[in-house]
Amino acid sequence: MLKPNIENFVGCDCKYDRARIVLYGAPFDSTTSFRPGARFGPAAMRHESFGLETYSPYQNADLTDCAVFDSGDIELCFGSAETALADIENRAAGILRDGKFPLLLGGEHLVTLGAVRTMVKQYPDLHIVHFDAHADLRDDYLGAKLSHACVLRRCHELLGDGCIHQFCIRSGERDEFQFAKEHTDLHLFSFDGLEETVSALRERETPVYLTVDLDCLDPSTFPGTGTPEAGGVRFLQLLAAIQTVCTAHVVGADVNELAPMLDTSGVSTATACKVLRELILALYKNQF
Repeated sequence: MLKPNIENFVGCDCKYDRARIVLYGAPFDSTTSFRPGARFGPAAMRHESFGLETYSPYQNADLTDCAVFDSGDIELCFGSAETALADIENRAAGILRDGKFPLLLGGEHLVTLGAVRTMVKQYPDLHIVHFDAHADLRDDYLGAKLSHACVLRRCHELLGDGCIHQFCIRSGERDEFQFAKEHTDLHLFSFDGLEETVSALRERETPVYLTVDLDCLDPSTFPGTGTPEAGGVRFLQLLAAIQTVCTAHVVGADVNELAPMLDTSGVSTATACKVLRELILALYKNQF
């Protein structure tokens, strides 16, 4: 049984044995391709969450009515991406083994691969819904196969064609977009097509893993990220998209790529906290 963290995300202080959702942090940013700092994201979200109300007027729901346990951050090896991914995989496996919902806080986007490696063992027909500014479909980045620029390519190797549904994508190399055209379900620039995608997944009762790279948000809304890209979506659009996805059979999720020190105003951290609150509430409403 996991022990409670010293500082938890606001409202997420349920006992482990009663919890339905378990938060676990992956403070890792060793493969970031531009500006580092995402390793500090999970701790910043917990600390700053106490400036956030537990009640959501968007969903008329409150975190205090949800059974959520915050297990804290995994102590990860910064010098080895594979070792870090193995540790993330092991934590996710333990949470699943106990019959609970694993909700990962990054960290850079590569951390998603550790979670997906575990999820696909339990759900061989897993699909991923991916919100991001970047396609993350490079085969390698400067010779490295394990990079946040390659994470969805590595996930594709586990899931196969047609199992990754990408939204808000507005950046990538030509080869990535060609790969997506042939192998993934790519939706550029916005959430257009999301309702139809989710409806089909829901009808087939397909297990879904939701990964939210916060740089899908426009930098005017969310500048505190390592690789900001102009032309992103707004907070309310992201909130509506999260609520839509959570009507499907979601079995795992993550929120990643907050680099808090890159936005000294604190607005990005506050936004990330709000995204996490709304995700938890939407999951709890639809999955439990």
